[in-house]
Amino acid sequence: MDEISRLFGSIGRVRSDSNSSDATQSTGSKLVLRHRLSQLMTCVDDLDSKHELHEKVIKTLDNAFLVCGKRANKPKKDSFRLHMVTWNVATADPPDDVTSLLHLSSPKSPDLYVIGLQEVYSGPLRFVSDVVFDDPWTQLFMSILAPRNYVKVSSMRMQGLLLLFFSKLEHVPFIRDIQATYTRTGIFGYWGNKGGVSIRLSFYGHMLCFLNCHLAAHMKYASERVDEFEYIMNTQTFDCKKAPQIVDHRLLFWFGDLNFRIEDHGMHFVRSCINKETYSLLWSKDQLTMMKNKEQMLQEFEEGPLDFQPTYKFDLNSDTYDSRLYKTWFGFNGKKRKPAWTDRILWRLRPKVSLPDEQDGDKVELDAKMLKQLEEDEEYPLKVRQDLYTSNMEYSISDHKPVIGIFTLELRKMYKTPLVRLQPEGDWSADIDAMVVYSPLQPFPSSTWDWIGLYKVGFSSVLDYITYAWVKDDEVAFNEEVIQVYVSKEEIPVRGGECVLCYYCSTLQCIIGISEPFTVLESKVAIEEGVLPERINALDRTVANDEFWK
Repeated sequence: MDEISRLFGSIGRVRSDSNSSDATQSTGSKLVLRHRLSQLMTCVDDLDSKHELHEKVIKTLDNAFLVCGKRANKPKKDSFRLHMVTWNVATADPPDDVTSLLHLSSPKSPDLYVIGLQEVYSGPLRFVSDVVFDDPWTQLFMSILAPRNYVKVSSMRMQGLLLLFFSKLEHVPFIRDIQATYTRTGIFGYWGNKGGVSIRLSFYGHMLCFLNCHLAAHMKYASERVDEFEYIMNTQTFDCKKAPQIVDHRLLFWFGDLNFRIEDHGMHFVRSCINKETYSLLWSKDQLTMMKNKEQMLQEFEEGPLDFQPTYKFDLNSDTYDSRLYKTWFGFNGKKRKPAWTDRILWRLRPKVSLPDEQDGDKVELDAKMLKQLEEDEEYPLKVRQDLYTSNMEYSISDHKPVIGIFTLELRKMYKTPLVRLQPEGDWSADIDAMVVYSPLQPFPSSTWDWIGLYKVGFSSVLDYITYAWVKDDEVAFNEEVIQVYVSKEEIPVRGGECVLCYYCSTLQCIIGISEPFTVLESKVAIEEGVLPERINALDRTVANDEFWK
């Protein structure tokens, strides 16, 4: 009897805190109760049905069954395909064809592309131009993926390090809290030839982070590489209460030219294993594998088997491992580089919170953050499965081969509706002023800097708009449910085309609503007046170049 009183008494104390956190505490109490059911079974037989505690036990068990019933009726989990690439491009210009790199011929199209490059050319003139315009690699990937309905959601560049995140258009309104940052580790921490760039975001409510690194080179610096990684992990912070640091994210991908080498084995043995495809004989001497056995932080990361050719170092424009003789000081020849798996893709799921066991009658103490994480793990599970991990030997413009990782993310969406629904009102053409109608579906932090953009179907990024209207400045009518925004006919392309409307929230720094595609009609006035191509403004020339008008 005393044990039952103690068990239920502690639960009651958990529920008696401030009203502001009732929901979180209630969820935590149910989780605690579920954890203690096995203890409760040993006490039920001794419980007198006439005792007042008997009624409390019945009510509490009813609540537990209710919770279980709700969980049984929860919506199904959704699966999303993630295609990742890491490639040290050794300052080379992009190849003409990236079909095999992106698996464009595959019947299974990814939902997300994440591409991390290292040693992108960053000479003074090129780097200045890349600050103003997208670099050639970004331009290539956008030109290839945009016609396939992918949008560049975010990117981050630090000298030679480049990180790109693309999403299918249908997911864009559900990608929020986007932030990107970088950390330098080269030359006393002031030079960006080495370091890490990251993009973090919320994908249907799940906090994801992608960290692209280029770590210190050479065989003897394995410990320094780990130190650099830990420095990057500890110093990168984000303006987000839910995940202020990299380790706080639900799922983290760490990838790039990590520069770990193969120790001890001689050149002949390594190349023999590669030729015979007995890669497993080399795994135990892979430096990253060895460091994982010693470093607690690395042990939290998972990686698929290295069942593919080492990706470094190759002669340029060939599939031959390093065969050149290197000139060193005083004319001596240096050693050839031993092949190694320098280019890697690893991932880390945030460790689950385990409920502490009660000892000596002590009450289980769970803080608000722990309770929230428990709730999230239970209500919105997230699983990762790696479907492919390989190198691509087709490309020879660099002394590294690209590495590809394909993953399936299985998760339960935390939200299924966008924050805003919007659509064009009536017919649109350059002959008459137009209206956009939008409706907030959920509360969001709107501001005077919010805008609605007109985009051609197949647009490549947020900035690839034809025109835009400031939401607050151009409001003409509104009520609690529907708001109208004016768009001048002078901003609408004369030639028309297939378009969509997107609502961009300045506070959230992302698109929060996308209309269905609609047709902007060709201007009848322009046709009648015989508008010449040179009189069409730059916006119309953008549309005129599309395949719509071939």
